Amino acid sequence: MLALRLKSHHYMTALLSSTTILLILYLQNSLLVFTYGSYGFVSERSPCACSACMADRGKSNWFNERYNPNVPILLNSTNSVLNANVSSWWEELQYSPTAGNYTRVVDQLFHLFPDKEHYSDAGPDRCRICAVVGNSGNLLGSRYGPLIDHHDFVLRINKGPTEGYEKDVGSKTTHRIMYPESAVDLDNSTHLVLLPFKILDIQWLISAFSTKNITQTYMEVPSTIKANKDKVMIVHPEFSKYVYDNWAEGHARYPSTGFLTLIFALHICDEVNVFGFGATSDGIWHHYFEKTLTSYEIGIHGGKFENETINQLQQENKILIHRGWA
Repeated sequence: MLALRLKSHHYMTALLSSTTILLILYLQNSLLVFTYGSYGFVSERSPCACSACMADRGKSNWFNERYNPNVPILLNSTNSVLNANVSSWWEELQYSPTAGNYTRVVDQLFHLFPDKEHYSDAGPDRCRICAVVGNSGNLLGSRYGPLIDHHDFVLRINKGPTEGYEKDVGSKTTHRIMYPESAVDLDNSTHLVLLPFKILDIQWLISAFSTKNITQTYMEVPSTIKANKDKVMIVHPEFSKYVYDNWAEGHARYPSTGFLTLIFALHICDEVNVFGFGATSDGIWHHYFEKTLTSYEIGIHGGKFENETINQLQQENKILIHRGWA
């Protein structure tokens, strides 16, 4: 009887020791977030190490209905085949009846540019804070430069310059999102992120780093570009359609570069701060580097709806908009 009790005692001791070790290991490797439920505190793994995480899907039903964490963001050789719906939608954007064959063009891409998964490091140990910098005149006089440069990633759009505007827009650029008609030279540390609206855009990218023979699309474009080819990325056409369907909700012909860039940031960042979007304090829409007035309500993009969606993202506490004049 005594032997049985001792055996039982040793078994319970071993069981408790094993449980304690497993618990310690779990706590060491998990960042816990505590929420109050019907039966007390319930722990769950936080999707990132920031105080607020983009991938936390328990905070906003509106956001959850639109955000798809599994959509392909960037092209690589393993995800480049387009499904029928994406292919049909993307073909409708082609303005040229002589556009090249998508499959043959894409086959050339990864002989020149990186062919790998990007930003697959999301997890409870990562806190990537990003600045999306638009080109609104509301940046002038904002003195946001040091704040913008403090971010892990700084995403800039099209031709928005930094030289001469550093106090207001900063000097750091980690990603420049562009298409052939908005191309600018980059330094060696910046990612060129091509946003292709047509097959010719991808052909231009290949040409700009090889034959340099494409100089015209629907307008004159540079035959080459100064950029680090090992940092080139190409936004997946399926991602563009996803933004059009889920976030722009089919408004206009296709989303604007600024709107696509912002949704792109929601997928590669844990926290997103937005600068240089919207009007100036007196309601005028223009770029900070030129005086020509623009309008978000006309053209091929659903600017009014995009603006409402961006404001809703702030109301849902998914982004923080810095308006400059506020």
